Amino acid sequence: MVREDGKRNFALREDDGSESSVYSGNTPRQAALKAARRLDPANSESAADKTELKLREKGTDKVHIYEGWAWEETAPDNSPDWMPEEITEANVSKQGIKHLEE
Repeated sequence: MVREDGKRNFALREDDGSESSVYSGNTPRQAALKAARRLDPANSESAADKTELKLREKGTDKVHIYEGWAWEETAPDNSPDWMPEEITEANVSKQGIKHLEE
C-alpha cells in the first residue's frame, strides 16, 4: 500500500509469523537496509554474519526475503560534528519473494 509521499511500509517478520517492527521506503531494498543497520555489527564487512530478513509489504501478501549484514566503520573525514566516530554500515542481498497463503 503506497502512502501519499510515495513510500511503502514493510513489517519485519519473525520466524513464528509475528511482526516486530515496521520500516518504510520507496523500495523493499531501502526498508531492508534500514532493518539490516539494526543488526549487531561486526568489526568488518568480511567478518559480518549474514541474517535472513523477511519483510511483508503492508496491504499485500508479498514477503520480500533478504540476506542482510552489518559492520562498524570509521566515519568519513568530512562527516558532520554530530556524527559519531564509528558508524554502522549495512548491505543486503535479495533472495526472493514469497506470497502468504492466509
